[in-house]
Amino acid sequence: MAAAITALYLAYLLAPILLLAVGSVGAAWSNTLLPTGGLTDRWYLQVWTDRSFGLAFWTSLQVAAATVVLCAVLGAPLAYAVASAASRGVRLAARIVYLLPVAAPPIVLAFGLMLVFSSDALPYLGETWVLVGGHVVLCLPYLLQALVADMRHMNLPALEQAAESLGGGFRRRFTDIVLPALRHSLLTGSVMVAALSIGEFQLSNLVAGFLNRTYPVVLLQAFYGATGFACAATVVLLALALLAAATGAVAARGAAGAKAMAG
Repeated sequence: MAAAITALYLAYLLAPILLLAVGSVGAAWSNTLLPTGGLTDRWYLQVWTDRSFGLAFWTSLQVAAATVVLCAVLGAPLAYAVASAASRGVRLAARIVYLLPVAAPPIVLAFGLMLVFSSDALPYLGETWVLVGGHVVLCLPYLLQALVADMRHMNLPALEQAAESLGGGFRRRFTDIVLPALRHSLLTGSVMVAALSIGEFQLSNLVAGFLNRTYPVVLLQAFYGATGFACAATVVLLALALLAAATGAVAARGAAGAKAMAG
């Protein structure tokens, strides 16, 4: 029974992906179950040479890179503050607050940004930094969750007390003890943040300006044209997601191995 349910789930998951892959190399696809007219690589060539897709691709990479850096810079000290809180109630309240962007739909944040940055006082809607800020708000909770969970399994208080007894100040303890202990979870969490940022659509579609549209935003417009071209562009995005997932799996395996050796 379990095997049958698993097989049905995998079929439901993989069938659309396989159809996209087949459609990306099909010569024509219109009102039929499968493409017709033989195989072709022209859709991938069109994606490669399409200027709007090239610009959107690099925009997505730049936004994802900025999001990862900002999340790492903000996430490490925030996670430390949450994990180090003496009161359990404070830790619970902090967790509820930083998980709010996960519970609320991204479109809620997008509408809020539109209202704030389309006003006469702050006419910055469409600027890249507004888009990056929105991605940080959406992605930071996932990194914080990973860091806080990792810190709960470490014996950081004892290590910090030992360092403090030797004269180490807070800054020295944080840079020499806390950050090195979190390097593996920071790496795996940053890969997850990059994957989420590259694939984010709802907020980007409403906040991004015409010159800084991300790849998923431009991808939606491709589906109003040739089906093969849209499938090829989608496969490229899927390849990026698979690359990020593989990188995260390798990083997580390395982190588990390093912890096992340290233990």
